[in-house]
Amino acid sequence: MRWVTFDCYGTLIDWRHGIRTGAELVAPGQGERLLEAYTRHEPEVQTTKPVLRYRDVLAETLRRACAQEKVDLAPDDASILGETIPYWPPFPDVAAGLAELRAAGWRLALLTNCDRDLVAGALRRLPVPFEAVVTAEEAGAYKPELAHFEVFRSAYEPEAWVHVAQSYFHDQVPAHRLGLPRVWINRLGHEPEDPSVIQRVQPDLHGLRAAVEAAYDEAAR
Repeated sequence: MRWVTFDCYGTLIDWRHGIRTGAELVAPGQGERLLEAYTRHEPEVQTTKPVLRYRDVLAETLRRACAQEKVDLAPDDASILGETIPYWPPFPDVAAGLAELRAAGWRLALLTNCDRDLVAGALRRLPVPFEAVVTAEEAGAYKPELAHFEVFRSAYEPEAWVHVAQSYFHDQVPAHRLGLPRVWINRLGHEPEDPSVIQRVQPDLHGLRAAVEAAYDEAAR
């Protein structure tokens, strides 16, 4: 039972495009500014107790981003990101990268900071099926907490497991804490705060099978 777990939004689905274009719908010309503000506020909103549903995280974070950037947001417009998230597109390299892994016998799973009803839209758009999904709704927490990983380990007891994700903060750090083999999809060209957290790095999903298997072999030695 060889598994590769993925973060969904930012790794497979173009999260930045989705936030930017959703913000443009309610605040024309402000999409880029609101995207950058959104990325700063979302981790804090995700720590709210009791844990918010992701649809509410999207709305509250957009409100805070608009307040920071002094952009008027009509009350009914705060829901725009939750309404459009099922239509956010996959990255163009996703189909080949996932198909290559499946052809090599790896099972695929999502560990996503999203809810089941919202991630259903992403699953319809992803070109390759996934055998398992763990959501924030099921885990009762948002990454970088470890709950997603613990739920997956308990439910599927993977014999081999590699985690692949774009977010250094939400995914690479907790996977490192757990000692998991991991591949960083560094789509934004960021420098890691701690290079020891990063095991393998790729700019996208091209050649992902080789990176996944190298990470696993390295960890197994």
